[in-house]
Amino acid sequence: MSGPAPETAEALTPITGKDQLVRYLEQGAKPRDQWRIGTEHEKFPFLTDTLQPVPYFGERSISALLHGLKERYGWTGVYEGENLIALADPKGLSSISLEPGGQFELSGAPLANIHDTWDEVHEHLDQVRAVGDRLGIGFLGLGASPLWTRAETPVMPKGRYGIMSAYMDKVGRYGRDMMFRTCTVQANLDFASEADMVKKFRVSLALQPIATALFACSPFLEGKPNGYLSFRSEVWTDTDNARAGMLPFVFEDGMGFERYVDYALDVPMYFVIRDGKFVNCAGESFRAFMAGKLPQLPGETPIMRDWADHLTTIFPEVRLKRYLEMRGADAGPWRRLCALPALWTGLLYSSSSLDAAWDLVKPWTAKERDRLRHDVPKLAFGAEIAGRTVRDIARDVLALARAGLDERGFMGCKQRREGAFLDTLDESVATGKTKAENLLELYHGPWAGDVARVFRDFAY
Repeated sequence: MSGPAPETAEALTPITGKDQLVRYLEQGAKPRDQWRIGTEHEKFPFLTDTLQPVPYFGERSISALLHGLKERYGWTGVYEGENLIALADPKGLSSISLEPGGQFELSGAPLANIHDTWDEVHEHLDQVRAVGDRLGIGFLGLGASPLWTRAETPVMPKGRYGIMSAYMDKVGRYGRDMMFRTCTVQANLDFASEADMVKKFRVSLALQPIATALFACSPFLEGKPNGYLSFRSEVWTDTDNARAGMLPFVFEDGMGFERYVDYALDVPMYFVIRDGKFVNCAGESFRAFMAGKLPQLPGETPIMRDWADHLTTIFPEVRLKRYLEMRGADAGPWRRLCALPALWTGLLYSSSSLDAAWDLVKPWTAKERDRLRHDVPKLAFGAEIAGRTVRDIARDVLALARAGLDERGFMGCKQRREGAFLDTLDESVATGKTKAENLLELYHGPWAGDVARVFRDFAY
């Protein structure tokens, strides 16, 4: 999850009308030569001797891990009260933050190509391993916590999470599971104009369930199979449907920045930050806030920082800020951390691949898209849409993505193409088995029903 917006002159500008909110999104448009790739990935820290989750306080803790990274590698500390709750790159391009249950997240810098992303991922994992090893802390990449109950999972001392967790209980079954027991990998990509944003939004939203299947890696919960291949994705079907889902309006005539603003204005608020403190506004209306009618801050109207913060509390399968966020994938093995940005970069940054992907998904109806979204968490490659299996569609999508990456022509070490980062996904499609199904085979075979083996065999 994103942190609060920074204290810039723009952030402190009073909001006087909806047109400002539309312009805020419009200003994300960039010419092609300025398009970049951002990658975010989360992982579960664990104590290597007990396999228990890592508490925030103590000698072997999240706090100690953050302080160790700060002191050893020169990160800048971000505090909430006296607690170190995040780290910022001194250049302001990347950050390390905490999810509610201590999940450790790198929000990467905007980079030119997937080779640079690969370098960034390796540098980050090298750093957290170096500090974690001294503390007896390891890191696991899965879409859902495989062993710990919600009661066993620590709560990070961040004000927004206390507000969110209480509200989540009122609006869905899985809210606390989403917050405390899931991890994702996410890719963030640019657009050139409103029309370009709309086309990319439609393609990526329609294909998000295909990405969910390709990255399905959350088959366990509390020490046993949970009945899903992507439990993380299932969680989002009943977390808070007022701020999640497939956004059918994106495919309707009139879609654009203003239409998304209208949607976001109707998503209930969580909080407002004033004087460094979180004011609980859960369930209130941003429209009422703009009219000076927010009960918690009577007569006060928002500033642009409030709008930027509000946008971070909206959780559809694809999210629009000043770029597009691909939100449909489980975290997983390190080889797959660069596969997600490779997939979406190949599809969305090549005009020919984007056009072909749009031709692929354009005939799908809203009902078919919604059905696919609900089938994939359990069936993954076996789900169907428009008479085709997800496995067949994934094969076509990967071919388009590889062609788009080849068209870009970025070469890495030993003349390696960006398309090589898709190899791990091609392997899954070729076998017809997701990473989740590979894990289940181990569970029912060599692991003899011991889910704890995943910490030994799949830790970073």
